[in-house]
Amino acid sequence: MLLSISLILLVGMSMSWIYRKIKLPGLLGMLVTGIVLGPYMLDLLDESILGISSELRKIALIIILTRAGLGLDLSGLKKIGRPAVLMCFVPASLEILGMILLAPKLMGLTVLEAAIMGAVLAAVSPAVVVPRMVKLMDEGYGVNKGIPQLILAGASVDDVYVIVLFSTFTGMMQGESASVTSFLNVPVSIFLGGVLGLLLGTFFAYYFKKVHLRDTAKVLIILSVSFLLVVIEDHLNTPITFSALIAIMFIGIGLQKKREAVAKRLSVKYGKLWVGAEVFLFVLVGATVNIEYFGKVGVQALAVILGALVFRMLGVFICLPGTDLTGREKMFCMLAYTPKATVQAAIGGIPLSLGFACGDMVLTVAVLAIVLTAPLGALAIDSLYKKWLVI
Repeated sequence: MLLSISLILLVGMSMSWIYRKIKLPGLLGMLVTGIVLGPYMLDLLDESILGISSELRKIALIIILTRAGLGLDLSGLKKIGRPAVLMCFVPASLEILGMILLAPKLMGLTVLEAAIMGAVLAAVSPAVVVPRMVKLMDEGYGVNKGIPQLILAGASVDDVYVIVLFSTFTGMMQGESASVTSFLNVPVSIFLGGVLGLLLGTFFAYYFKKVHLRDTAKVLIILSVSFLLVVIEDHLNTPITFSALIAIMFIGIGLQKKREAVAKRLSVKYGKLWVGAEVFLFVLVGATVNIEYFGKVGVQALAVILGALVFRMLGVFICLPGTDLTGREKMFCMLAYTPKATVQAAIGGIPLSLGFACGDMVLTVAVLAIVLTAPLGALAIDSLYKKWLVI
């Protein structure tokens, strides 16, 4: 296992650096590393680390969601108003609808399998979007109209909304009844998760004020509680549950509201954790990809991804009427809301690990979506923000 860990880190970081030098997202280099080192090519990774890859990917997702919560500006959200709320679920919902309409015809999936694939693909990538929107805010582009704040906030909540839907669909695939309660559980679990997270974040704010701890110890405590929340959610058998991932993000929001200075310091710590977590996340998802399967579904998968993206961009457009954004600014929002990466890497392999018949296809489409949309989305943001947005 030690050899595998060293290869993942050294080769993954090196490939990430090389890809960034040629103006491509570093995560693509990490994906390629996983594909090359994985069992379908060189087979250099130990089975023990591949066996726990799903847990490692979940840890990476927890880290990025906590970081998003610690840095999310709720006051900016309130100023933007209705479009910010709509961006949290309308584009993702339309993308899933597009997948349900297209995938059964083009790929021979059932409606439920198409819904699972749509839920995997529908999340926008914090790994691509968040740092770029922070850069826009630092430079002042689009800030007066709230464009980077809108995309940043929407991307953070959009991910959790999609993950809750994914959990609901996979539960139905495993034999759980598709009752009204199942769908009612989506908004209720988001609400309960938010309330629980805010309470925990507020508790941590007062606890850290009373008990002097190093910031590293605070991060370890929050991480441990986050892991416990995920375990509790997994073992709950009640009709109505809470979203552990929403709760994890709202821990950061609650802490930020009460102790902003502490939240900023912890955000930096989580940013450092993300350096290593990101490498493991993308290398391990690359290692699970059966490259021979690409040849079987390549053309159909490409058509489904592009078709679903059209639905997603339409969803963004629907959110923006009534704002003072120009046509170019609206188009920028539509393009900036397309990159896939983090969530697809974190949950793309779950249907395969659960033994679903569509597992290989879902994972292959998820990786193809990352390879296609991450560099194009990043390139669109980087090349257009100075031309289409104003300071």
